[in-house]
Amino acid sequence: MIRVAEYKEGKGTSEKPTAAFVLSLIAAIFILLNGALIAALGAILFAFFPGFGILIAALGLVFGIVVLVGAILLWSKPGMHVGAGVLVLLFSIFSLIIGGGFIIGFILGLIGGILGIVWKPPAPMSGMAPPMMPPSMPPP
Repeated sequence: MIRVAEYKEGKGTSEKPTAAFVLSLIAAIFILLNGALIAALGAILFAFFPGFGILIAALGLVFGIVVLVGAILLWSKPGMHVGAGVLVLLFSIFSLIIGGGFIIGFILGLIGGILGIVWKPPAPMSGMAPPMMPPSMPPP
């Protein structure tokens, strides 16, 4: 169990925004599934609404891919957590055009993007021992 003092010192924080990554990844999967479902329905209803279903399906797939890229950036480049979090947040909101990944993808993307933006990297460890001098050198 992590104590409060350890958490304040940075010992309880992870080196990567894991929660933001996982939630954003799940959101991307839901948004992509929603886009694929709309693409399938668009193909079926192509005779009735030519062009409309294809445009919406393409938007859904693009939004899902961009959220997926944002999630991967959160994991692979933690230093870019603010930009990647904003990317996930914005394109999760934009995904509402196609249904928001069955709304679950929208909510998870919203939470994952916010967690990515507010995540703080762990503080450098303080109180480290001074570097050792080679034995051949006299003490100062």
